[in-house]
Amino acid sequence: MGTAVMLHFVFGVLAVLGVSLVNAEDPYLYYTWTVTYGTRYILGVPQQVILINDQFPGPKLEVVTNNNIILNLINKLDQPFLLTWNGIKQRKNSWQDGVLGTNCPIPPNSNYTYKFQAKDQIGSYTYFPSTLMHRAAGGFGALNIYHRSVIPIPYANPDGDFTLLIGDWYKTSHKTLQQSLDSGKSLPFPDGVLINGQTQTTFSGEQGKTYMFRISNVGLSTSLNFRIQGHAMKLVEVEGSHVIQNLYDSVDVHVGQSIAVLVTLNQPPKDYYIVASTRFTKTALTATAVLHYANSQTPVSGPLPAAPAFEFHWSMQQARTYRWNLTSNAARPNPQGSFHYGKIIPTKTIVLANSVSLINGKLRYVVNGVSYVNPDTPLKLADYFNIPGVFSMNSIQGFPSGGSATVATSVMPTSLHDFLEVVFQNNENTMQSWHLDGYDFWVVGFGSGQWTPNKRNTYNLVDALTRHTTQVYPNSWTAILISLDNQGMWNVRSAEWGRQYLGQQFYLRVWDPVKSLANEYDIPSNVLLCGKAVGHHL
Repeated sequence: MGTAVMLHFVFGVLAVLGVSLVNAEDPYLYYTWTVTYGTRYILGVPQQVILINDQFPGPKLEVVTNNNIILNLINKLDQPFLLTWNGIKQRKNSWQDGVLGTNCPIPPNSNYTYKFQAKDQIGSYTYFPSTLMHRAAGGFGALNIYHRSVIPIPYANPDGDFTLLIGDWYKTSHKTLQQSLDSGKSLPFPDGVLINGQTQTTFSGEQGKTYMFRISNVGLSTSLNFRIQGHAMKLVEVEGSHVIQNLYDSVDVHVGQSIAVLVTLNQPPKDYYIVASTRFTKTALTATAVLHYANSQTPVSGPLPAAPAFEFHWSMQQARTYRWNLTSNAARPNPQGSFHYGKIIPTKTIVLANSVSLINGKLRYVVNGVSYVNPDTPLKLADYFNIPGVFSMNSIQGFPSGGSATVATSVMPTSLHDFLEVVFQNNENTMQSWHLDGYDFWVVGFGSGQWTPNKRNTYNLVDALTRHTTQVYPNSWTAILISLDNQGMWNVRSAEWGRQYLGQQFYLRVWDPVKSLANEYDIPSNVLLCGKAVGHHL
């Protein structure tokens, strides 16, 4: 009897510690989400928005490292629809990435079940619609990945956890915005800024306690500055990277980016403004919320905390202070700094220059002279079934071209285990924000003017942080390093959705000719087929 009790105790301890036993798997989490239209009063007017399970923003996904997510998405809209999981690496599984290059959109009154794992990741992320201009109507939400209990974090457990989805917003419907873009116009200036889909909301905490604020820019086009009246913010995590814990009075969060800060309620008990305002715009749009001390009897008062007085140079300098915490681990036991990325010689250098052009008399956004067009058949399916004529692997080059801009379904070929140096060159007068699906990357350098090889002398090759979305300042460059260890078809895109919609994107084909489940999972049994893939058999 005593032996049985002891064995029961031992196995219980092993289970708590997350030790894998025979037939044990990481937990499975099951969800059913229904996507519908609904009416909400936003910016003072009724608007048709996209709801998920009648929520705007959508439900918060809260999972733990290595959890498996099984999510049945039911589309009740009048248009095909997809969700993409912004920053989730989809290890060996670009089949579940939820963009038009990998997935057929879910037809109206139909469904698709996503099956993916939060493999070896922690941090603050988001999801949003990747189809048409649906993102302008909502359908976005938070996706937070918490650490396993056996993996320590480099700060004390916070007393609470708040998620703030900040972003610009338009009163114009998503269909009207799409029609405007299709006619050759750029996105107009937004009408306002929202925090969690609202213009006013409250976050409550107790004096003396410390809270985590997870802040993501889910807007379409505008960099935002975030600040809390009278409170310093300790930066602890950026898109899955634990960082050196510097204090900031305000932080710039560019389109598609996420950060997490710790805030200690160490001020006199009253209410304080939380502010998100547009950056680098002639007219500043502002959203406010309230940080409420539980023992407060005093409402918010005084002027709003001021935005930074300086613009691009100040923001670039702030970005350079974001550094990897080399001794901390992230999702895995080994320290982040155990991977010495700066000692690896890149196998290839790619320079990507964004530009704007008129093609056939209409506005298009361009990368290295090519403006991307979505085919009827997802690239991933065309690749799998060897369907010709869907995409081109020689239309986009690894350096800017001097010729006239063209349209193409552009795919850049690379090899699994390549180590890339990628330079984003922005010769325009506007901010850019670039995202890569399937990966995070080291942001090793920012600089003004034209990038040249001697700029490598300015790279941070020791403690640059990793993230999935990086900003590129006007008339400037940003350099990143990527270890291509995740086979698949991966979207490289502008996070600014009007630019993405009108062509500022392409796909990176990360490939090994030897087929192996060790490199990539097989095609899902429930895959949707469309375009030229219809009629093919798995």
